[in-house]
Amino acid sequence: MTSANPIDPGLPARAAQALAALVEAARLGGEIAIRDFVSGARTGAKIDYKDGGSPVTSADLAVDRFLRARLAAEFPDAGWLSEETADDSARLARSSLLIVDPIDGTRAFVSGDDRWAVSIAFAVEGRVVAGVVHAPALRQTYAASLGKGATLNGAQIRASGQTSLAGARIGGPRPLVAALAGAAQVELVGEPKIPSLAYRLARVANGALDAALASANSHDWDIAGADIVLSEAGAGLCDPEGRPLSYNRLETSHGPLAAAPLALLPQLASALRRALAGKTA
Repeated sequence: MTSANPIDPGLPARAAQALAALVEAARLGGEIAIRDFVSGARTGAKIDYKDGGSPVTSADLAVDRFLRARLAAEFPDAGWLSEETADDSARLARSSLLIVDPIDGTRAFVSGDDRWAVSIAFAVEGRVVAGVVHAPALRQTYAASLGKGATLNGAQIRASGQTSLAGARIGGPRPLVAALAGAAQVELVGEPKIPSLAYRLARVANGALDAALASANSHDWDIAGADIVLSEAGAGLCDPEGRPLSYNRLETSHGPLAAAPLALLPQLASALRRALAGKTA
């Protein structure tokens, strides 16, 4: 599916209505998760491990069950895609889709690091039109809907005015950030690792970071909620070729990604492309 173009005149109002439901669901889901979270200490939740070794806790699964029941009632015609639910290709036939990560940053949740989030997005014809990234332990809620701007805890936010990679504050995997700095031949201000990708990207939307990177193999549920927050805050998320993302595809994973204010994004994408190719400016 491709992004809705041209935009249905009624879509912004529909998206704003959807956002209210997403924010409330994320808040309630966060309340469920935080019962098992201990800031600065290991979680009391039961921990299992998926194929590949990534953890999943009883809290992830409890939040997933809650959100699916809650959002199915709010969006009966929408498909469902969640990190903690077996994917069903029947979603591809739906014009709208809910994209959910019940706890983005499960390793952080397990270890007592506050930087994890509940991420929910609502997509129409492959385009995210409403999304929320709710970090319960930090008491931060990033939210946005199509044409209505982005907010943090209800206050409007904008991405930074950074227009040059030189001196940019950037979050991402350390080796990728170092490779990008080498490719662009600039000094970057690296941010300590932010374990939740959704939260890392959302920090670009309010100017806490000038840019963020994601290594290969992020999935729709990691990024969709933040994608609309970025775009409504004057920033963007793209692949190394500068292409925006689309959703409700059969393949849910992505290659490396870049997020930055729109004035900086082409430079960032170009530098990321060169870094991945092992080239310098």
